[in-house]
Amino acid sequence: MSRLAAFGPFWWDFVIGDDWLVAVLVAVAIGATAVLAAAGVAAWWLMPLAVLGILWLSLRRAIRSA
Repeated sequence: MSRLAAFGPFWWDFVIGDDWLVAVLVAVAIGATAVLAAAGVAAWWLMPLAVLGILWLSLRRAIRSA
């Protein structure tokens, strides 16, 4: 496979990985942080809370499926 043909699948696997839901939730959290920051709100607190919530959800799903 050429390097150019391998570029897309590499990034898909790197960003999405095994859990597409986590990738979507992180993208939503980044977008929400950007919207709050553009509105003039101090949005530094949103990403740490989002990461904790997403981690909790991911671990809960993994434990439930095991």
